[in-house]
Amino acid sequence: MDTLQTIGVLAHPLRPATAPLAEEIASSLTARGLNAWVRTGAAVDQTHDLTPGTDMVVAIGGDGAMLRAARICAPYRVPVLGVNVGRLGFLTEVSSPERWPWALDCLLAEKYWIERRMMLGYEARRGDELLASGDALNDVVVGRGAVASSVWLETYIDRGWTTTYVADSLIVSTATGSTAYALAVGGPILPPELRNILVIPVAPHLSMDRPIVVSEGAVIDVFVAPESRADVILTVDGVLAAELQVDDRVTVQAGEHVSRFVRLRERNYFYRSLLDRLEPRHPSRQRPNHARFGTG
Repeated sequence: MDTLQTIGVLAHPLRPATAPLAEEIASSLTARGLNAWVRTGAAVDQTHDLTPGTDMVVAIGGDGAMLRAARICAPYRVPVLGVNVGRLGFLTEVSSPERWPWALDCLLAEKYWIERRMMLGYEARRGDELLASGDALNDVVVGRGAVASSVWLETYIDRGWTTTYVADSLIVSTATGSTAYALAVGGPILPPELRNILVIPVAPHLSMDRPIVVSEGAVIDVFVAPESRADVILTVDGVLAAELQVDDRVTVQAGEHVSRFVRLRERNYFYRSLLDRLEPRHPSRQRPNHARFGTG
């Protein structure tokens, strides 16, 4: 594990109250002998590169902040540590700003590990014209716009026609995204280390209604079919990427970049963290009796 020297701090671009917190975190880093830089407000959304030599980025906010930071940092192989000031914060590691001193102690003592998560690469094309391209950590969604009408989406896997979905939208998701929009529409939960791709229709009407899990190497092509009457849009990690027309094609496959998250918890944290959010009414076993598992 490389010694940390320079850490960047990203405030939430739409929450001005996080700017003082970002400055406070940066001050604590410099007081402990580290180099730190800070970006706040609109500068966060305008960030497309990182200060040279950055070893880690601290993202302040909730899951949206983590998604944004992951897309920024993945091309540079820089890990992200999330400080939660949002409502859910499923991807963040530090549960509240008050826990930052503990997190900093862990970082300086090198008591952390790096979790790698697959991303998706996508392109949207109109003939030979490139409409949009980039990376997604959670999902790529092709669906209807404001009009409440189903869209028709011809879907191919590895250039073979699979089905034509008649639905509100079609989600193409990573394992990370399986606990986001995909989970809300009944998709399976995949542990984050898996590199499979999920294909899930939303509110399908008289068409294929089951999620499909495909391999890492699969290529998914989605064409807007002529039968579509509603406006069709492409969203990536919840952000509008393009407005689509009939015969436009969206191609999704495993991306070349990998997100890296800083984890301070044990490596088996995922299921407990997930179930604490899905079933908060059930008390957590803070100290499980490992003798129950035997010695085999």
